[in-house]
Amino acid sequence: MLKACPVRYGSGNERIELEIGTKDNTMAPTATASTTGTLINYSTEGGLAWIEMNDPPANTYTHEMMLQLDAAILRARFDGDVHVIILRGAGEKFFSAGANIKMLASVTPEFKYYFCLHANETLSRLEQTPKLVLAALNGHTVGGGLEIALAADIRLARRDAGKIGLPEVALGVLPGTGGTQRLARLVGKSRAIELMATGRTFSFEEAEEIGLVNQVFDRDGFFEQVTEYAKQFVPPRKAARAVGRIKRAVCSGLEMSFGDSLALERELQQHLFQSEDAHEGLAAYVEKRTPNFKAK
Repeated sequence: MLKACPVRYGSGNERIELEIGTKDNTMAPTATASTTGTLINYSTEGGLAWIEMNDPPANTYTHEMMLQLDAAILRARFDGDVHVIILRGAGEKFFSAGANIKMLASVTPEFKYYFCLHANETLSRLEQTPKLVLAALNGHTVGGGLEIALAADIRLARRDAGKIGLPEVALGVLPGTGGTQRLARLVGKSRAIELMATGRTFSFEEAEEIGLVNQVFDRDGFFEQVTEYAKQFVPPRKAARAVGRIKRAVCSGLEMSFGDSLALERELQQHLFQSEDAHEGLAAYVEKRTPNFKAK
């Protein structure tokens, strides 16, 4: 007989429970929302591309969702009218609780390996896309959900909307979609090890204090605030090509030697010097007027 068994992330008042199916004390396979079609909602407006994870209640991801997320990232990358990509979760309670535990319990170790490999490739593609990526954390952001957010450039959170953390140790595994590497690069080695080894989940306000979250916005009108924040990086207010190359220089340069990263910076700068936006920016400065950038 199938019964509900809660998996608990965190401890005490910080506990987040997700139910998984069990039968005879064994995790059981499940039919996920992946069988129903659209797991990623994609829309664009005013230079912004919204990518919404949509598998309620916790927006957990399966291989099918990752395939759709990968496709949405590529769609936004190739769209010349998109300058900022925004990730969000459907509903009010979760950005994402990470990988679908029922799915992982029902597949072979080989499938798990290729599942994690593809998820890593997808998030690397997001991270290396030369367009600014924002993660709008509208609810609990735990496990693989935080790993997705870590691949974004900027994380914006909704006040009192949930917990954040990497509690995979409670399942006997480690954060396997880039979490061990990206968290350490963001908050430092010692703090990252502590957070992952304890599996502690904590508030968005504390996440802001340690540099894991960039800003915490008020609950009311959260997505409107995110939209206004994102618009500052869209032409004509900003040279979107320059923003993208800044990201490229930082993300790629951090993985190189200092000398090689400076060489990359010079090459990217040379490309920008040849752009219409650079000509416009320099001319506007000399003429003491506001530049009108066109992402060209």
